[in-house]
Amino acid sequence: MDLNVVVLAGLLASLPELLTLESGMRCAKMLVAVKTESPRKRLDVLPVVWWNPPEQWAPASFQKGQRVLVSGALQRRFWEASEGRRSRIEIIAETVSLGDSPQSVAAGAETAGD
Repeated sequence: MDLNVVVLAGLLASLPELLTLESGMRCAKMLVAVKTESPRKRLDVLPVVWWNPPEQWAPASFQKGQRVLVSGALQRRFWEASEGRRSRIEIIAETVSLGDSPQSVAAGAETAGD
């Protein structure tokens, strides 16, 4: 059985950016900073993409450094650039919540695939 589940609890490292594509689909992008103590101390800043956040969701309700809880899946995208084939790993969010509690859900969203 295959399983691709990611849960992040961290701080917003950047303010969310909301994009509306030509198709009308909405996409929110943000960076989430997650501290890890074990097996060694480090800070990971992870890109999060949230497809079709609810209409009432607004990036202005978030603040840089605010605690956030993200659940979703890991995805690796590929594209061609002038330097050759490139890739990026990002979290595709299903839900984004303010704080550490799923009860404070900012909203759930359906995911869109490439």
